[in-house]
Amino acid sequence: MLPVVKHHHERYDGNGYPSKLKGEDIPYLARIAAIADAFDAMTSRRSYRDPLTLEFVKEEIPSCRGTQFDPKLTDVFMDIINNNYDGIIKIQEKYKTE
Repeated sequence: MLPVVKHHHERYDGNGYPSKLKGEDIPYLARIAAIADAFDAMTSRRSYRDPLTLEFVKEEIPSCRGTQFDPKLTDVFMDIINNNYDGIIKIQEKYKTE
């Protein structure tokens, strides 16, 4: 798990950190974690902003396809989002924090 934690902020285009890894040099699970972490960061309440809407996230994640995120994994993630929208909303509502 250490490579996942260490490299989940790498970018598919090589402009991430800490090692500037690019493409498939980034561990597979770290590439998955990068998308999941971004989704969580965007849809969670932060001290400086409210959660972003799922509609916004559905536009933002694909806009980072091939730069920040692995293109194939982005497609899979978006397929999950698009085909499980109602379930995702229910989970968000269940764990919503004020």
